[in-house]
Amino acid sequence: MEYKDYYKILGVSKSATADEIKKKYRKLARKYHPDVSKEPDAEKNFKDVAEAYEVLKDPEKRQAYDQYGKDWKAAKDQEKYRQEYQQQYQGARGAGFQGQGFDFGDAFGGGDYSDFFENLFGGGYGGGAGRSRRQSQSFKGEDLNASITIPLEDAYKGSTRRITLQTQSVDANGNVTSSPTTLNVKIPKGLHDGKKIRLKGKGSPGYNGGANGDLYIKVEYEKNKNCEVDGGDVYITYPVSPWEVALGESVNVAAPGGNIKLKIPKNSQSGKKLRAKGKGIPSKTPGDLYVILKVVLPSADDDKAKKIYEEMKTLKFNPRENYKAF
Repeated sequence: MEYKDYYKILGVSKSATADEIKKKYRKLARKYHPDVSKEPDAEKNFKDVAEAYEVLKDPEKRQAYDQYGKDWKAAKDQEKYRQEYQQQYQGARGAGFQGQGFDFGDAFGGGDYSDFFENLFGGGYGGGAGRSRRQSQSFKGEDLNASITIPLEDAYKGSTRRITLQTQSVDANGNVTSSPTTLNVKIPKGLHDGKKIRLKGKGSPGYNGGANGDLYIKVEYEKNKNCEVDGGDVYITYPVSPWEVALGESVNVAAPGGNIKLKIPKNSQSGKKLRAKGKGIPSKTPGDLYVILKVVLPSADDDKAKKIYEEMKTLKFNPRENYKAF
């Protein structure tokens, strides 16, 4: 199996934090996504980036990769099988086999516990009884975790997103194989930020006939400087003119679920929050949409604008009338 330097692929150091790795992955995923990228070898680079992030975002996988390099997956799976066999062994002892002529080493063809696993994962086998028992043992495949980023509009209307994952599996001889898998993931309407979608049987293949693991996809909203989400509530910062807030005019707000018309109360100030009930993330109990007014002043860069500002000086208005510095 070809060795891939996951740190180099993501462009981070080996001491990079989880947040640094996540930030770099998002940037590269957007850059190389096959649906939008015009970069040469975009699809290959996208798959490599996804594969690297899948390993480095998981503390256990990252530790195994740092220690074993290209053989990290086989080493991790071997350790998993060791632990499961150990649990079975302890269960057998607790069930009363100890002291009744039953010995773990004898049952698996002689040798001690560690020898058994060295033989199993090294490709060798012991005596007949042990070999038969090992060959019939099966394990469920490993559950996999992935993450995707969606625009907020998808949470309002639902959508289907196409993702490509690099999946790996280990055969009975401990050989690791890797291949890309493309899936169409249905994003249900009303899905909250940070929630996971479970795709049953789409994880790693089972061992020795065991069931496949599951795939859990964490869904996160795209970041937007003018929009924030808190649970089911959505907050939009919306620019308005001085006369719209002073005179109390109506405005059309471009919201994720579609445009809505809002009446601004007269003499509103910048920062005032207007609530549109039930216009947040849709669900059984939909959230609310909050529009935060941001008054934007026109520039006085022509004679007409300057004249208007000069006339405004005659207004009985002192912005610091009730101001206290400390």
